[in-house]
Amino acid sequence: MTVTIRPLESAHAPAWDRFVLVHPRGTFFHRVAWATVLEQAFGHRHHFMFAERDGAITGVLPLLHMHTLLFGNLLASTPFCVQGGPLAVDAESEAALTTRAINLMTALGARALEFRAAPKDDAGDGWTVRDDLYAGFRKPFTTDDEANLQAIPRKQRAMVRKGIQYGLTSTQSRSVDPFFRIYAESVRNLGTPMFPKRYFRLLLDAFPDDTDITTVYDGAIPIAAVLNFYFRDEVLPYYGGGTSQARQRAANDFMYWQVMRQAARRGYRLFDFGRSKVGTGAYDFKRNWGFTPEPLRYRFHLAPGAAVPDHNPLNPKYRLFIAAWRHLPLPVANLIGPHLVRGLG
Repeated sequence: MTVTIRPLESAHAPAWDRFVLVHPRGTFFHRVAWATVLEQAFGHRHHFMFAERDGAITGVLPLLHMHTLLFGNLLASTPFCVQGGPLAVDAESEAALTTRAINLMTALGARALEFRAAPKDDAGDGWTVRDDLYAGFRKPFTTDDEANLQAIPRKQRAMVRKGIQYGLTSTQSRSVDPFFRIYAESVRNLGTPMFPKRYFRLLLDAFPDDTDITTVYDGAIPIAAVLNFYFRDEVLPYYGGGTSQARQRAANDFMYWQVMRQAARRGYRLFDFGRSKVGTGAYDFKRNWGFTPEPLRYRFHLAPGAAVPDHNPLNPKYRLFIAAWRHLPLPVANLIGPHLVRGLG
């Protein structure tokens, strides 16, 4: 039967998420609640759409339109996420979703359409493919804490043990405030604008059974924290950071070790360390944990004369901005940052 493309409505949400859960390439970032989270947090209009045949969903495509004065006009699947792009059960449904997205890009005047982490065999005329921007880091783990610890390379394993020797402790909670203070300081020190606090609250509210926050304490003082996602058998520590005291106490290594331990006890078996830009400190940190970088293949359909978006801290044109941002007082950075970061995606 003919494939029909339909816009997402609230009544379709349960069927959408069931489709994502069983699709072999489905990810946490394809879930339907991202439409509400990103629209409410950043003001970007969503254009989530699905393919339907004979009353059944045969494909989904999460899309958001990002149009800002500083960073231009982009249609992306999915901004602020590692993964995206169409999921479909057949080539006809995927082609129909892709064609509709390209037509929407033209109608919106967007300079680019971006699909994130496309499969290796996903190519086609009119697309620019990049696999040198980001890498993902995924690795299985077991129920045995000691075996998991021994699987960490020696130098990083020593950092985990250092955190244990310092008597660090951790909690699993849904409290945004301590996490936000720590994460805001961490990203400011990296020269990156901060998300609004409401973004993290929206994430926790939208995924109540599949998110939590791990916070590390030195005595009574919170010094490191990470917001985790859970999907199928995976744990994804996604937004994390630490204070200057955290570095002295090896708290970041201890924190990720605690995330792994707690996830193992709850039946999760795959640790997804998220994406990092090639050539950054975060990229090296994850490799030092024994994770093998896997290039993430992003593809772009560009308007005539447009270039692949490069809103990247390694881009030389942002170097002076990053250096200046690192010296901003934290309250000022937290006030200005949300107005800038909404266009970075």
